[in-house]
Amino acid sequence: MNYKELLNSKKTNLVGAVSGGLDSCTITSWLKEKGFNLKCLTVDLGQPDEENIEAVADRMKACGATEALIVNGLDKLAQFGLKVIQSQAKYEGGYWNTTGIARPVTVACMLDHFKSFDSSYLFHGATGRGNDQVRFELATKMLNPDINVYAPWRDHYFLSDFPGRAEMIDYCELKKLPIKPKSESRYSTDANLLGLTHEAGDLEDIEQSPYDFVEPGMGKWPWDTKLKQEIISITWENGTPTHINGESYSLVNIFKMLNEIGGNHGIGIGIHAVENRFLGIKSRGIYESPSMELLGECYEFLLQLVLDRRMRNYFDELSSTISRQIYEGFWFDTTTNIALSSLSKISNMISGTVVLRLFRGKVYFEKIDDLSNVDKSLYTDDSSMENLGEFNHEDSQGFLNILGLNAKNLGIKHNSNNITD
Repeated sequence: MNYKELLNSKKTNLVGAVSGGLDSCTITSWLKEKGFNLKCLTVDLGQPDEENIEAVADRMKACGATEALIVNGLDKLAQFGLKVIQSQAKYEGGYWNTTGIARPVTVACMLDHFKSFDSSYLFHGATGRGNDQVRFELATKMLNPDINVYAPWRDHYFLSDFPGRAEMIDYCELKKLPIKPKSESRYSTDANLLGLTHEAGDLEDIEQSPYDFVEPGMGKWPWDTKLKQEIISITWENGTPTHINGESYSLVNIFKMLNEIGGNHGIGIGIHAVENRFLGIKSRGIYESPSMELLGECYEFLLQLVLDRRMRNYFDELSSTISRQIYEGFWFDTTTNIALSSLSKISNMISGTVVLRLFRGKVYFEKIDDLSNVDKSLYTDDSSMENLGEFNHEDSQGFLNILGLNAKNLGIKHNSNNITD
């Protein structure tokens, strides 16, 4: 679909999902010039790179929006982010899916604002080469099939005017639109409460070190942190973190506090990945997610106490499925709903207080504060090397006799195959 088709159909009221960055400013101004009436919505996701989120609305009005609103999405993002942690849903390279999970939150928070603007079209600034276009489109269709999506980056008229970031920057500077100066726009950053994603620009040069020019937004590089350890405790109740160092906090504030604590120690700062996008092309990114890394590691320690071998195998399959579903934009589909339903039965078993040691980008397990509070723990003294527990060493002989029988037969029948060569 191109903008002329929209104009011909008299669909001139468009609602935009905007961040206030380069793409948002360029697209909003360009569409205004073409004759569209624009309502821009920015979902407050706790963007750490925005000192004043309300200022985004002012920027979008300066770019031509008739209306510009800030919509609160923090609570929903925290809830969805917790599901990412509970499922340990990392993508290739250890990326915590912080951008992937933010897109369905953005769409869900925007839907109530279409009727008041008499619009059935959403526009966004996601590139035609990326994952976000898929996430916006699928989330919109699943939540409200009556809303259509117009993507300028898939419109050949827009592409002829703006082949890339350089042309967009030139356009914005010519129009005096409120963007960062060209000298500061060496890469693109997408930010929310859960983490930062740095991509594009100079980051596309894989022969150049990103640490020479990328500035962390949520903390420090691990090698720049102080040579000082910190001990903290995190308490979980039925899969939800509730306390830090014995003090109770809301889920949103848990994320905020751990971003600060973890960021100061370089936790989750500088995760590097050359990942496979859903479209089949590779991209290079630098990621930051202090609270996700801290909570994720902590949650993993509790999982190790609670899950037996078969349940662990099942959990790992769930984790892989949910991670892929988030990354590919299928958060609201049936597969994810069923997987999350199953996951909730596991997360409800996870309670207890974990003590952690933080130092230079690493999270170390210190101890469990009172194992009796980990209600579902299967960790007992049965594995002790001392004369403890109910396990009898002699019972293992029968177990090994059974395993050894098959091993012996394999050795006899296939002993001519020099597997060790």
